[in-house]
Amino acid sequence: MANRIDLAEVSVCLEDDGDGLPLLLLHGFPATRRLWSAVAPHLLEAGFRVIVPDLVGYGDSAAPEGVRLDMASQAGWMLDLLERLNVTRPVLIAHDVGSAAAQLMVVHAPERIRGLAVLDGVYGTEWAMDAVARIQTWDPAEAHRLFPLLARRIGKTAALRDLLAAYEGDQGGLRLIRASRDLDPTQTANIGERLRASGVPAIVLWGDRDAFLSIDHVGQPLARLLDASLIKLPGGHFTPLDCPDEVAVALRGFLARC
Repeated sequence: MANRIDLAEVSVCLEDDGDGLPLLLLHGFPATRRLWSAVAPHLLEAGFRVIVPDLVGYGDSAAPEGVRLDMASQAGWMLDLLERLNVTRPVLIAHDVGSAAAQLMVVHAPERIRGLAVLDGVYGTEWAMDAVARIQTWDPAEAHRLFPLLARRIGKTAALRDLLAAYEGDQGGLRLIRASRDLDPTQTANIGERLRASGVPAIVLWGDRDAFLSIDHVGQPLARLLDASLIKLPGGHFTPLDCPDEVAVALRGFLARC
């Protein structure tokens, strides 16, 4: 059951289930909280509290026009969300550019974070922006044509098409264009040393067939920076949907040490 929480000028739609150690699961672009639909049940069964929001401006979370949807802002909203939920020291589990928000949360409030798991995420300015460029320059008058394009390009399975369903039609396409234009890789360009110094335990999980963010050029240096294990998974970029069982096993092993 989804809940909605208002945070000043924005609202966050989320699912919050279970008890025990809290986990905050963050999706990336162009995803929604449904990215975690096959992983969350494993974590709930293992006895964790699983909090899965739509990032602001994505899925069912909303922001008024003029509010930037960049990952630095998302990090601030997610910290505010944790405070509203009375959650202390969660483990952050983040995919794609959602990991930029998670890394910024660690940098700005390391004492509030118990652990960090990054799945097919970003490192420095490596955000796979080439894959986003066409959406950034898309004509808003043709927004309704964006979902069919994405469905053909990455919606190879029913789960991936379901992930993208929030962006059907004119309004869905416009929200995706807006979110893409607010992505800013410079926000994580110079946080490496602060991440390293945070002391927050970390793990890095990567699909061995990720066509957007290379395990060699992004995953490996990120793991070295975080002093983290790098685990290859049998999937493409969307590992929580491609191989949810393997993701859950790797996460449970990490969480047992947090």
